[in-house]
Amino acid sequence: MSVFFEELDYRPTPIGALSLRRRRSPSSGVDVYEIKLGDEYLMSSQFTAAEIDLARLGLAALTREAPARRDLDVVVGGLGLGYTAQAVLEHSSVRSLVVVDALAEVIEWHEQGLLPLGKQLTGDPRCRLVHGDFFAMTLSADGYDKRTPARRFDAVLVDIDHSPRKLLHPSNAALYEKAGLARLTEHLKPGGVFALWSNDPPDQLFERVLSDVFATSATHVVTFDNAAGEHTATNTVYVARTA
Repeated sequence: MSVFFEELDYRPTPIGALSLRRRRSPSSGVDVYEIKLGDEYLMSSQFTAAEIDLARLGLAALTREAPARRDLDVVVGGLGLGYTAQAVLEHSSVRSLVVVDALAEVIEWHEQGLLPLGKQLTGDPRCRLVHGDFFAMTLSADGYDKRTPARRFDAVLVDIDHSPRKLLHPSNAALYEKAGLARLTEHLKPGGVFALWSNDPPDQLFERVLSDVFATSATHVVTFDNAAGEHTATNTVYVARTA
């Protein structure tokens, strides 16, 4: 196999064939890691700005308090390549992090060191990778931590679907409706934050739902270089906070 492309692992799953690939970028000479589900790209290490800003913007909404909120307990929905989780752990106020992912294979790739951030995430005692259905956990009274049912968190940061409209599975749609987000707030501490990554431009209908459920909400457009190296690509990060 060419040194410029290597398939590191391939797994059949109930939702399709999952593959982990590494390729060498001819322009930069940097290794790019990609995860595909069938023919669809789920994530790429070439574009991580918005995933990192999901953590930074979400936690910034907590730490603007005076005095700043400390000993934060955080949930990340969607492990992926680990960039959101890494950005959370870089925050000095974070006490614990639970990362929920529906694909056990992705968790195994991190634990096996096949992904660049795997050793860093699994070696941090504050971080725990949990195999589970984030959407079912949201609807459950037990919440996101099987060790401590009904535990509440300071922030829940989500990067799973492509957007509130473009879903990996139709059943995920309930989260982005008023009732689904209201259930999510039950897992937040007072003044807790919900933040969401989206590949689409700002969605006015979703912004209205956020304003109906949360005390405050804001929409951030994150700009980054596209594949051609032009500073024209954008993602959206929504940040909302309970009273």
